[in-house]
Parts: sequence; structure tokens; C-alpha cells
Amino acid sequence: MQKFQKPRQAAAVQDLSGFGRCSLTVALPILSAMGVQLSCLPTAVLSTHTGGFTGYTFRDLTEDMEPFFRHWQKENFRFDALYTGYLGSLAQLDIVQRFFDAFQTKESLTLVDPVMGDHGVLYSRFDDRMVQGIRALCARADVIVPNLTEAAFLTGTPYRPEMQNEREMEAVCEKLLALGPKKVVLTGVRPQDGHLGAACHDGKKLHVYAPPHVPKQYDGTGDVFASVLLGGMLGGCSLEKSMEMAADFTRICVECSLMNGTDMHHGVDFEMCLPRLMEMQKGQENS
Repeated sequence: MQKFQKPRQAAAVQDLSGFGRCSLTVALPILSAMGVQLSCLPTAVLSTHTGGFTGYTFRDLTEDMEPFFRHWQKENFRFDALYTGYLGSLAQLDIVQRFFDAFQTKESLTLVDPVMGDHGVLYSRFDDRMVQGIRALCARADVIVPNLTEAAFLTGTPYRPEMQNEREMEAVCEKLLALGPKKVVLTGVRPQDGHLGAACHDGKKLHVYAPPHVPKQYDGTGDVFASVLLGGMLGGCSLEKSMEMAADFTRICVECSLMNGTDMHHGVDFEMCLPRLMEMQKGQENS
């Protein structure tokens, strides 16, 4: 009989949208395909995500979050990774701090995706107090994954939409590292025209990877990227290799969605690309 490796355990604190590929509806299938058993701590349930849709329903689960994870604690659950995404209030930020207190260990990996803005602007419901709270979460992370907008707000520096200079990338990453995380992955960098990708810094050196850019924007691609990054690292890949796999897979999903004529607000057609992701992961782990 073929032997299968026991799945790694991760817990994700994110919202759940009934329609639209983002947050938990992206993280759960992607990490499952990568051999990770994902436990979900939902922050809210929406009929659709908030990008491009109106009249959506929104059920805030803030009051349920702590009893939710306290039950996990009572059952003595343990996680190899903790993963946070969009958090909608100061109260939720405080709850996640206590969640970290309950489940962080020396062996676990904590990935914070500081979801709070794009295109130089904070999302609605975010202000300076929320930025400060997210900074405090980043201080407890092993890896943070901000985009250029989030990096600007976290570091108090001007937003640069066309970041092509590696010295500038390194300077921003060093400022992000000064907040307390052990490693940084900065997304949305453009080291040359026609290319889009990410830069990572482990406290020692900068590594930039930017495949050819597909000129089409889809909602939820940041969640795709961060989920693959986490899955790669849990599978034993280096930060650099995990980032490259995340960038390549995100691009493949965008290409597939563009070919299919998928509405940008529906998110990317990642489902049919999952076999490719599993092949990529196997190749990275065997390299």
C-alpha cells in the first residue's frame, strides 16, 4: 500500500464570502491541494466579497471568534502554522493577539497578510488605529506579505506604484523588518517593464522574482499568492522558492481566467490549475 505523508496543520483567520474567490474560499482548497489541513476561524460571512458588488449581506462574527478558538484550545489542538488575512475591526485585531498567545509556539510558522489597502488607498473601515494594530500583529509574525500600499502605510513612507529600483525595494523591506517580523515578502514590484512579481528579504539579503506580467487584474489574487507561499514553506521549500512558486501560480491562474473570459470580480479560475500547482510543489520539494 502506498504511504502518504500526514498533512501539516494550519489555522486561518479570515472572512468567508459565499460568492467570489477570495479569503477562505481560496485558502482552503489551495492549502488542501498542497497537503495542508486547514482549520478556519471565520471573522465574518458575506453573501459576496465587497469588491465590485453592492447590496451584499454581512454577518460579523467578532463575538464568536474567541469562543471558537478557545474550544480548539480546550481540545488541545496544535497547529504548524497560523495565517491571518483581512481583519475588519480593532476588536478583531485584539482577538487575534490572544489567538497568537494561545497557539504560537517556537516551532510554528506565523504568516500575517496585512490586508488593508491597494492602489495607495486604505480600504473602508481602516484608519490610523487599524494600521497601528496591524503593525502590532506584524511584530509577532515570522513572515508578512504586504503589497506596496500596505508597505507604505506600515512604514510611514510615500506610496510608490512603480517600484523598479532594487535599492528602494531593499530599503522598504528593511523598514518592514524593523517592525519585528523575521521575513518579508513585498508584492507588486516591477523590476523591469512588462514584469510583475515580488521581493523577499530574510534579514540578510534581498531576492526579487518577477515573471512576465499578464495585463489583467482580478480580485483575490493576493489571497492566492499568500496561500501558495504558506503551503510552499510548510512543505519545506525556502522562502525564495515558495515566493517564486506563488508568483508563477498566480500568473498561471490569471492567464487561465483571461482565456476563459472570467469576470474580474469573480476571482481567478484557480480550481482547474490546482493539478499544475501540485506538480510545481513536487518539483520544488525534489529540487
